[in-house]
Amino acid sequence: MNRKKIALPFAVLAAAGLFAVALLVTAPEVESVAPEEVLPIVRAIAAHPGDVRMQVRSQGTVAPRTESELVPEVSGPVTWVSPALVSGGFFAEGDVLVRVDARDYAASLARAHADVARAEGEAEHAVAELKRQQGLARSNANSPSQLSNARRARRVADATLEAARVSLEQAGRDVARTELRAPFDGRVREERVDVGQFVSRGVSIAMLYATDFAEIRLPLADRQLAYLELSGMRGTASEGAGPRVRLRANFAGREHVWTGRVVRTEGEIDARSRMVHVVARVEDPYGTQSETREDDEEREDGEEREDGEAAGSAGRPRAPLAVGMFVRAEIDGQIAENVLVVPRSAMRDGSRLLVVDGADRLHHRDVEVLRIDRDEVLVRGELLPEDRIVVSPIQVVVEGMKVQPLSVDEVAGS
Repeated sequence: MNRKKIALPFAVLAAAGLFAVALLVTAPEVESVAPEEVLPIVRAIAAHPGDVRMQVRSQGTVAPRTESELVPEVSGPVTWVSPALVSGGFFAEGDVLVRVDARDYAASLARAHADVARAEGEAEHAVAELKRQQGLARSNANSPSQLSNARRARRVADATLEAARVSLEQAGRDVARTELRAPFDGRVREERVDVGQFVSRGVSIAMLYATDFAEIRLPLADRQLAYLELSGMRGTASEGAGPRVRLRANFAGREHVWTGRVVRTEGEIDARSRMVHVVARVEDPYGTQSETREDDEEREDGEEREDGEAAGSAGRPRAPLAVGMFVRAEIDGQIAENVLVVPRSAMRDGSRLLVVDGADRLHHRDVEVLRIDRDEVLVRGELLPEDRIVVSPIQVVVEGMKVQPLSVDEVAGS
């Protein structure tokens, strides 16, 4: 009995040992796998140097090139007012805008005609009398005083005739002045006259401005002038010689674009803002002469017009560049050769770029910063054709570190 009690534990241990050995013998082999290397992902853009035309941005308010007051040169009651003489009305050069009662001036013209006829008669009589006295003087049949009086009468008659003719000419001008005509093609800013109103000579009755050109004063900082070609512009207008300007504004629920030229610079620097003003000019701002002028100019320069740009496209009438409209201006500047346009976020330490080479390794490249324009930077530097510029932030950068570059276009499309 005691032997059974002693042998039983040993038997259990032996069975367990045999079972453990069997498990070890029949266990599958474990393959050791090296952990996969996780590379940091960076966003990158291709580096393609090229020629870039720099632009200078500004803003201003549209003003007419020519503005004048309509002032009568004669006094009298108004008998007729043109339907175009209302605020916002258009008119052409030579159109009659206001008529003043001309009856009194017509009567003065008739009297002037009569005075000229009388003076001509007196002058003819004086000429004949002088000839008679000269004939008598040759035969000593008259006194010297009589000949002198005849000569004096001739001079007085000539002077009277000249004065009568001047009065006739003035009376004719006064009659013509009873019709106030438009001095140019334009538009009415303000009118202060109506039928029956008595107008006085020299008192303004309307404000007019020309519609052949519109001008916009654009303030620029002195550092911005370095990017523009303004040589030779000494404050005088230069047709077609200045940099091109695109003007943008929202009108009737759409953004419109007009094209013009910088024609001059103003003669002084603003004492308060320390800004230089250049003047841009847009021809035919109301589209009264041509509805597709800017589209033609775009095609001449070989550039495609953006969607939604000014009008005249697809048969739509051109939007007016109205006086008083606030516009944003983009002035074409100099062409920078062999430069890169990179996002501002791509710059490291002020003047360095982080690039990925053809082997997907990081490197720093020193570049020359030409201009910082809002969120874009123009740089020039020595980059390899396979280099890609990193635009995503990286906290730890080791020269030559291997990364996984991801194109910005791929990120946008995912």
